[in-house]
Amino acid sequence: MFTSPTAYFPPLSWFLAALSHADWRWEAHENYQKGGWRNRCRIAGPNGPLLLSIPLAGGKHRQMPVREVRVSHHSDWQRQHAQAIRSAYGRAPYFEHYGEPLLETAAQHAVYLFDYNLALTDRILQLLGTSLRVGTTDTFLGADAGAVPNPEAVPPYRQVFEDRHGFQPGLSVLDGLFCLGPELLLLPNDYL
Repeated sequence: MFTSPTAYFPPLSWFLAALSHADWRWEAHENYQKGGWRNRCRIAGPNGPLLLSIPLAGGKHRQMPVREVRVSHHSDWQRQHAQAIRSAYGRAPYFEHYGEPLLETAAQHAVYLFDYNLALTDRILQLLGTSLRVGTTDTFLGADAGAVPNPEAVPPYRQVFEDRHGFQPGLSVLDGLFCLGPELLLLPNDYL
């Protein structure tokens, strides 16, 4: 079993580790911790890496259960993120296959960060046709449960802006999805 915190379009390294374990659980009993990937993802933009952050409603700095953290809608962040993703991956080989269905899921009204992240990750898994689904922990397993892999450890593959910036490690699963498509499922064999 691979255990990780919740994540907004998780790092590709987490996704590959989960595929290798065939059982992915998100820690559902932790308190929200600022930083990390719970409400952020990193994509390859035309000018280099781009960090997308979901704004959170009041209380984000308190120690509250991660499943109770609410998304803020004081800005049009969903439209802005969709534009950034289209700009970054519109020319990627598999964007035409996966882009619009995934962005339709991303456009749904988000109330709780945990549930929103879960819906997005499940949609990616469905689009790839894998039987893997993300589950949640039944009890608190602790901060170091699952030994989250280093995002820099993903093997190089062809990226959209590689000619400008070289291979960019540490990106979101979106990069692997749109650049590799179903070949993404073959990476775990080489990954661990």
